[in-house]
Amino acid sequence: MKKKNIVNRSQNDKYAVRKEVLTSFFLDNQYKLVTRKQIISLFSIPKNDFDILDNILKELQEEGIIYKDESNRYVPITNKNLVKCRYQAKSGNYGFGIVENGEDVYISSKNLNGAMNEDDVLVEIIQTQGKSKEGKVIRILKRNTTQVVGRFVKSRNFGFVIPLDDSLNDIYISKKNSANIKDGQVVQVSIEKYPTESSKAEGKIIRIIGNASDTNIDAKSLYVSYSLDKLEKFNELVQQEIDKIPQNVLSIEKKNRVDRTKERVYTIDAADAKDLDDAVCVKKQADGSYILSVYIADVSHYVKEDSFLDKEAVARGTSIYIPGKVIPMLPKELSNGICSLNEGKERLTLGVDMHISKNGEVINSQVFKSVIKVTKKMSYDKVYKVITNSEDNELKQEYGSYKDDLIIMSELAKILNEKRMKNGCINFDIPEMHIILDDEENVVNIEPYPKTFANQIIEEFMLITNMVIAERYYFLQLPFIYRIHEKPDEEKLRDLNLILSNYKLRIKGIKDVHPKAISDILNSIDNPDDKDIISTYVLRAMKLAKYSNECLGHFGLNAKYYCHFTSPIRRYPDLFIHRIISKSMENNYLFSNKELSKYENEAEQYSKISSEMEKNATKIERDFDDLYSVIYMKRFIGEEFDAKISSVTSFGVFIKLENTVEGFISFNDIPGDYYIYDEKTRVIVGKNTSQQFKIGDSIKVRLIKADILTKQIDFEMI
Repeated sequence: MKKKNIVNRSQNDKYAVRKEVLTSFFLDNQYKLVTRKQIISLFSIPKNDFDILDNILKELQEEGIIYKDESNRYVPITNKNLVKCRYQAKSGNYGFGIVENGEDVYISSKNLNGAMNEDDVLVEIIQTQGKSKEGKVIRILKRNTTQVVGRFVKSRNFGFVIPLDDSLNDIYISKKNSANIKDGQVVQVSIEKYPTESSKAEGKIIRIIGNASDTNIDAKSLYVSYSLDKLEKFNELVQQEIDKIPQNVLSIEKKNRVDRTKERVYTIDAADAKDLDDAVCVKKQADGSYILSVYIADVSHYVKEDSFLDKEAVARGTSIYIPGKVIPMLPKELSNGICSLNEGKERLTLGVDMHISKNGEVINSQVFKSVIKVTKKMSYDKVYKVITNSEDNELKQEYGSYKDDLIIMSELAKILNEKRMKNGCINFDIPEMHIILDDEENVVNIEPYPKTFANQIIEEFMLITNMVIAERYYFLQLPFIYRIHEKPDEEKLRDLNLILSNYKLRIKGIKDVHPKAISDILNSIDNPDDKDIISTYVLRAMKLAKYSNECLGHFGLNAKYYCHFTSPIRRYPDLFIHRIISKSMENNYLFSNKELSKYENEAEQYSKISSEMEKNATKIERDFDDLYSVIYMKRFIGEEFDAKISSVTSFGVFIKLENTVEGFISFNDIPGDYYIYDEKTRVIVGKNTSQQFKIGDSIKVRLIKADILTKQIDFEMI
């Protein structure tokens, strides 16, 4: 090969240029496998640039462009049977390689090659059946699990830690690394040696979290395992920027803003909400149309691009909500302070005025910078009582002067909701779990989250605002982040039709399904319990909504244009598009080519990061719900409950209680017969009695087990 020179240029040569040259080198058709030493010779790389070379080689491996073989030569990943993915373990026995653009790959434990949960891996496809693929890990590109939380088990000469995450295998702890650690203590382990095909991972205990008998030790352990304790505070550089932000709106900040401080403006949220980022006002016109004004906290005014605060918000991506706590994307000085639309306080906002016909059509809209002063902080429960004519005298006194405004809001929300339903928007009416804790963070109760039409009022107003903003900035052709939801796969819809057949229902036209076909199915179900179960299955058949710099539409909402604009306090994509909107207003909607390129790259990058952080937050929130469910139900072992079968599998059935808690019944715990699973109908049938159990059946169950370690709740059928 001819010698090349990429480093002996002027000192202004950029890292990106060197990386691009090396990438082209590896992907060249004439490339022959070389080692690091040979690369140094070929490119005449001086010793003081070895670190740069190593960083580039490491990045190219993590990005799945090359990998290092057994002879330490760099191999380009051009083989179609090789795919870069992130391994997500489902148990200690198997998991899936999650491919960014493609079908996920099944990976059994025997083909892991030492990979752990969340590792970036290079997988060779070893078997394909239809759309299903099975793979084998041939290289671990990047280790993403460095610390683990679990219970320590002590033996005479060594110990091991059983991770809280049951998808991880036990970690060996040598005697010297576990001195003074007591059996059963919950500890944090730093992984010193990763597992191989023939050996376990080895670790060193770096922190004792507590004893098994400590109050709330299980919740505390889960909290630490996700490093949420490290997210409670913001670093010193962020704090220094926060300290410079005034906690009141300054006179100079009101310039070039529409003054709406004299308008009647309301926030409607949960009674205990502190991060209030949206406020609304509705006026009815003489012709029966409405003016809906929505004001969203102008967070981008305070979070300047490329600041330490902005970088931290990008990294967090979203706020995380767990029972009793919020891990905020932004410091409380912003989220609960100057950016929160608190009653009686002047606040900077981005305003959207929408003129809406009496049929729910948006006639025209206007986006502007504004300053408001919230007239009244309202709660969902009180608003609902007002619009349903509650006779509560104390409530009448508090809300009496606002009732007419609330009735008009209710009118418009109903019109918008009816229009959405008529157009085929899919309404996933699934009760959320509401976990109630006392002051000591003990679980007091679990119940369906209370939701009334008051919640619907704000939901409708935010939906229409998001659609209006997305459409406006799509046609302005500015860099943007959209919220997209792609069509479900035909294969998943076929599976869904098997479930629906139990209810004598069927989705038609699944080759090119329209949202209305699914919406009509859900709207046809009268029984709320059945609707809950079917909605869950429909949701499982859908693809995940995500963020994208491309406007690809939102299937579930049947919306051609959609974005997240209304929650910049707790979601980074909202904050980013606020920045774009503000800059476009300031620059008369003109951007230089350099700015366009910068923001287009950021829109693509932040879409990916925010989608990942959203998935991460969802997983954390579900794990806490599962843990608290087990903790709460443990006190009811031996008691009987009414339940509905929510899923039927080849190894048992899953059930759901009226309080939203879910559990499992093994075939061994269904008395009276030996049951066989019929895959075609998703029904279990008694071998001797021919008795059947299917999805949606009401049954009586007894709680027999609530295992905190596995977060599993087991019942037996009565």
